[in-house]
Amino acid sequence: MDNLTIFTEFLLMDVATSRELQVLQGVLFLVIYLGALTGNLVTVTVIITDPRLHSPMYFFISNVALIDLGSISVIVPKAVLNLMRGNKRISLMQCATQFFLYALFAPLEIALLVVMSYDRYMAICHPLHYRLIITPSLCSQAAAGSWVSGLVYSAIHTGALFRLPFTKTNVIQQYFCDMPQILRISSPDVQFSEFVVIVVSVCIVLVCFKFMFVSYVNIFSTVLKMLSMEARNKAISTCTPQLAILLLFLISGVVAVFSPSANKPSLKNLLTAMFYSMVPPFVNPIIYCLRNREINAALQRMFNRYSWFPVKGFLK
Repeated sequence: MDNLTIFTEFLLMDVATSRELQVLQGVLFLVIYLGALTGNLVTVTVIITDPRLHSPMYFFISNVALIDLGSISVIVPKAVLNLMRGNKRISLMQCATQFFLYALFAPLEIALLVVMSYDRYMAICHPLHYRLIITPSLCSQAAAGSWVSGLVYSAIHTGALFRLPFTKTNVIQQYFCDMPQILRISSPDVQFSEFVVIVVSVCIVLVCFKFMFVSYVNIFSTVLKMLSMEARNKAISTCTPQLAILLLFLISGVVAVFSPSANKPSLKNLLTAMFYSMVPPFVNPIIYCLRNREINAALQRMFNRYSWFPVKGFLK
C-alpha cells in the first residue's frame, strides 16, 4: 500500500500530434459548438416569443433544445480551451462534475422523448381528449419528473464510478471524461458495481423505447386512416421531426455503447466520440427548422420582424 499511487488529476489525450493540428481541432470544435449554441438558442427563443407555439409539444421541444445546449456545453468549451492552450490536464473534481452533468442530460432526454411520444399519441389518436388530459399542469409535472429522474440516475452513476480512488493510471484516451474510459482505469470493485447500474439502466431504456415504438406505431396507423390529406400532412409534419431526433439519439447511443474502449488515441475513436457527443445537439435544431412547418413559419415571422429584408421560409 505504501507504493500505491492515488491520482487526483487526469490527462485527456487527443489524436493531434502537432500544435498546429491541436489548434485546427480546437477551431473545428468551436465552430460546431457555436452552430449548436445558435441553433438551440434560436429554437428556444422562437418558441418563447411566438404565442402560436405556446402548446405542450413546443414546450417539450424547447426543453429538448435546452438539454442539447447543456450536453454540448459540458464537454466542448473545456475541450476547446485545452486544445488551444495545449493543456491536457483535468482535475478529479472537474472530471466528476463533467461526468455528472453529461450523465444527467442523456436520461433526461430519453424521459422527454417518452413524454413527447405520448403527447403526439394523445393529439393524433385521441384528439377529443387531448386538452382534457395534456394540461399545462401535467406538462410541468412531466418536465419536473424528467429532471428528477435524470438527477437521480446521474447521482447514482457518478457515485458508483467515483466512489474509490483511481490507482491504475490517470490517462484518458479521449478529449473528455467519457464513461468507458473512466471505467477502463477504475478498480475491479467499481467496474462490477457499474456493470450492475448499466444492466438496470439498459432494462429501463428498453422499456422506454418499447413504449415509444408502440406509440409511434399507433400514431402512423391512425395517420394512414385519415381521409383528409391536409390533416395527414399536418400530423406527419409534427411527428417526423420527433421521430428523426429519436432515431438520431438511438443511433448515437448505440455507437456510444458498442464502440470499443480505445487504449490509445486514434482518429476513429475521435470521430466516434464526436458523433455521439456533438452531432445530436448540432443537428436537432436543423431538423426542427427544416421539418416542422410551424417552427419554420415562426422563424420566418421573427426574421421578418427584426430584419430589413423579408425572409422566405425553409419550406415551400
